[in-house]
Amino acid sequence: MKKQASVRVRSIRRLVLTLVILVVLLFSAAGSLRFWQGWVFIAVQAVFWTYFFVEFLKRDPKLLERRLESKEATREQKWFQKLWVLITIPGFELAGFDFRFGWTRGRLGPVPVGVVVFGQAGVLAGYWIVYWVMKTNTFAASTIRVEAEQHVIDAGPYALVRHPMYFGMAVTMLAAPLALGSYVALPWFALTIPLLVFRLVHEERLLRRDLAGYQDYCQRTQYRLVPWVW
Repeated sequence: MKKQASVRVRSIRRLVLTLVILVVLLFSAAGSLRFWQGWVFIAVQAVFWTYFFVEFLKRDPKLLERRLESKEATREQKWFQKLWVLITIPGFELAGFDFRFGWTRGRLGPVPVGVVVFGQAGVLAGYWIVYWVMKTNTFAASTIRVEAEQHVIDAGPYALVRHPMYFGMAVTMLAAPLALGSYVALPWFALTIPLLVFRLVHEERLLRRDLAGYQDYCQRTQYRLVPWVW
């Protein structure tokens, strides 16, 4: 019970901190609280991740504990963490500055409400894929490692691609600038895609080496990231 309480406190702290950082990044750059796309985006984050937290605290607190860990073992993955922050933080600021200075409006016209709604739906779809992955695989940690009791998962989203969580993250990253009403920020957020590819290539090397049965799984499941593409 004491350990579960610790996971609960740490999860709440992480959720609140993430939301606060997003609010500061978006609205300090936007220079206005009238950035309605930003408020909708924050609301989507808050609702989904609160549901995620409550669901897994009840069903699989060990997964939450794995998701809270952040210390990578290899140099390549430490670089991934640094580069991810260097892309995503300026990306959210760029979307906020776009609202303030009207770069998208001035060059391409305002982003239609329908596109913003499509982007918000895309963000949710990406999160749902990540949620599906975590329901399927309790070993879906934030860091790359192989645990003693871990085994190959080939059901659910893992029957489609070998790295469905990264696919969900890619969907969210590409949808986020549209959800925030910024075409200008889209190419910047797209930089996360090659970064995810870099991560999964290095992850597969470790899994092929250390996880029993992973070589056979790779032969059964052809696609790494995008179904029927790659």
